[in-house]
Amino acid sequence: MKNKIIIIGGGIIGMMTARMLHQQGKDIILLEQGQLGKESSWAGGGILSPLYPWLYAEEILLLSQYGQQHYKNLCNELESETGISPEWIKSGLLMPSHDDIADAQAWANKFSTKLHIIKSTDALQQIDQQLHPKFEQALWMPDIAQIRNPRILKSLKASLLQRKIDIRENTQATGFKFGKNREVTSVITNSGEIECKKVIIASGAWSGKFSALNQTSVNIKPVLGQMILFKAQPNQLKHIILHKGRYLIPRKDGRILCGSTLEFTNFTKHTTDAAKQELQQAACELAPFLKNTPIEHHWCGLRPGSPNGIPYIGQHPQINNLYVNTGHYRYGVITGLGAVRLLVDTINNTDSFIDVKRFGLDIERLPTAEFQV
Repeated sequence: MKNKIIIIGGGIIGMMTARMLHQQGKDIILLEQGQLGKESSWAGGGILSPLYPWLYAEEILLLSQYGQQHYKNLCNELESETGISPEWIKSGLLMPSHDDIADAQAWANKFSTKLHIIKSTDALQQIDQQLHPKFEQALWMPDIAQIRNPRILKSLKASLLQRKIDIRENTQATGFKFGKNREVTSVITNSGEIECKKVIIASGAWSGKFSALNQTSVNIKPVLGQMILFKAQPNQLKHIILHKGRYLIPRKDGRILCGSTLEFTNFTKHTTDAAKQELQQAACELAPFLKNTPIEHHWCGLRPGSPNGIPYIGQHPQINNLYVNTGHYRYGVITGLGAVRLLVDTINNTDSFIDVKRFGLDIERLPTAEFQV
């Protein structure tokens, strides 16, 4: 038991970390306070791109680029292993009536991303005839893909079970016991102490509750997001549409996800009729056929927000065997795969595709306007 690596948090990042470390021969215990993959990871949309990527820090873009390059292979591996498809689909991303053309083009050139400027209603209708005809221009990224969050989580869980990884659901980690060298010797949980060699905190919005992080600059704020799901028919909407922070994501079975709100409610999770109505109105303004399409589901999740959206990844500055991977805000899926790769490389003391110091736990992050609430 003393040689185990304990991962605290069973969302997409925790599960991918467990899988990657197990592939390298490590012994893993995965702790989750509820059920695997049932919090923010399950609630999200799964767009494999930041929204308006040219507005974000290079650290987020580099993690996202890694995900865009490697998610398809991961999804293929998971489907081959488990028979469960994560539904990786190259849907393309259409952003009507956007004014940041120069910034978007500069970003696309820097990151070698296909971006087309569409300048007529007719051209937009040729891309997706369900788009409201009021739009006369758009930015179009044809290579942007998506995954279906509940599907990849189900597939990851099945993969972990096949590998006989020690999964402990309904097990809440509350703190740590330390040895003489100020290293974690065991994790304290609601069902007893568990001895370990290393610990990884990947608890999403709940990561900041560990007192060991009080010695660092880690500052995680839960950000509520509400979403709705339309029960449409396959191929009615063909592409992801993003406008004024609201998006439509067409799934393989025809269902269309519309999201999402940004609300600061601490750890209170709830849905509201007002948000449902606002999302429905935004969806119908983008794709009018949705006015006659029933809403099948309305849900919410708590995202782990950092002050400027850049996640915290790396080794604790004072506790050598404690590691953190959290604060991915709205982008835990697209940035998560690269973040897991980076943290695993850090644990193994090997070079990675980006310097982990850029995500250090002691770096002060100046809050953006979005988080000055």
